[in-house]
Amino acid sequence: MVKTAFFYALLLLGFATVSAAQPDTLVKAQECRPRSGLPYFFQKVRAGQHVKIAYLGGSITEAGGGWREQSLKWFQQQYPKSSIEQIVAAVGGTGSDLGVFRLKDQVLAYKPDLVFVEFAVNDNGKKPTPIALAMEGIVRQIWQANLQTDICFVYTLSAPMAPTLAKGYFPLSASVMETIADHYAIPSIHMGLEVVQLAEKGELVFSGKPDEYPGKLVFSADNVHPYPQTGHRLYTEALIRAFRVLDKTATKPRGQLKGPLYPNNWENAQMVSGERATRSAGWQVITPATDSVARKLSNRFTSLLKATNSGEQLKVRFRGTRLGLYDVMGPGCGQYRVVVDGQEPMVFPRFDEYCTYYRANYILLPPLPDGVHTVEITLDSQKLDKATILKRRNQVIADPAQYAPQNGYVGQLLVIGEVL
Repeated sequence: MVKTAFFYALLLLGFATVSAAQPDTLVKAQECRPRSGLPYFFQKVRAGQHVKIAYLGGSITEAGGGWREQSLKWFQQQYPKSSIEQIVAAVGGTGSDLGVFRLKDQVLAYKPDLVFVEFAVNDNGKKPTPIALAMEGIVRQIWQANLQTDICFVYTLSAPMAPTLAKGYFPLSASVMETIADHYAIPSIHMGLEVVQLAEKGELVFSGKPDEYPGKLVFSADNVHPYPQTGHRLYTEALIRAFRVLDKTATKPRGQLKGPLYPNNWENAQMVSGERATRSAGWQVITPATDSVARKLSNRFTSLLKATNSGEQLKVRFRGTRLGLYDVMGPGCGQYRVVVDGQEPMVFPRFDEYCTYYRANYILLPPLPDGVHTVEITLDSQKLDKATILKRRNQVIADPAQYAPQNGYVGQLLVIGEVL
């Protein structure tokens, strides 16, 4: 019997709990918890040293003109003697469970001095355990690379999260992240509390066009992605307030990395090239110079593996507990049939109701016992009914030729462990 990715997602969410207590208690809302502060960041900017700030997150952080760029400009103005640059490591539509795999290649390779971690919105709705394991993995990877790299958790919001915040509590995703921040004494900033306060007072609406609500702030067009001049501005103002507190926070040099809160955290997560997989003859390496899809995603992948015929297969043998793909979804994509250790196949469609364009996405297979495993990933022969899928969002196929292919595109393997 073939089981769908949805079935296995349910399995993952219900997988055995980690050894520590389940982090499912909501935390009281507070704009800034300084904890042990950012000692090395402030030391460097006060000394006029060169500083690199990494922004690890989703589309709210990736947005041009948003809190990322606004805060960078403020840092540069606030500390004019320092040369301050950014490392942009934000990928829309992804959470901490991909961020922990991306971290080494997209952040740590550039030797940051400060890392902002923003995943509260994209992790919202997920079970606590995977969030905790991924967030702790992020922290431990950063400090295993350099204990003098400061970390700051930042939280944003979407409209559905506002009622919980209005009651004085962080939503579950941010609450889970606070357990990690507490354990490692990492400062955290919720940039959206003033947004909620203004909404409660009737001075802000979460979604709409600015000219439809004269005299009020309109946060966003879609309840999630803020307008630069309103929602993102409020985020930046909250960050600035918090940094003025952090600037006065007593700190001391960081000692050795303390023991993990969750021994099975994802600190060993990594990305390796998809070319490490054993592949059938039909897989070809494409680059932005040779393929239009690779060109569209050149900000995500330097190269991709592409298969156009059903039955083409990738085989990965690895030692560890998790395997996944950092890949592509889009108009010309099909689906994978995946077999782990000879068990029942799982099906992972790489087309959904948002696939009117190509975007980077990812698959994480269910957890496995620590050991050696073999995974076979085959481009399936079943053709997806793309017209019906697009109707979920009232989209139509204007160019049938664009949607006719059922291709597979693979960029990186996601591994907790090592590829053999």
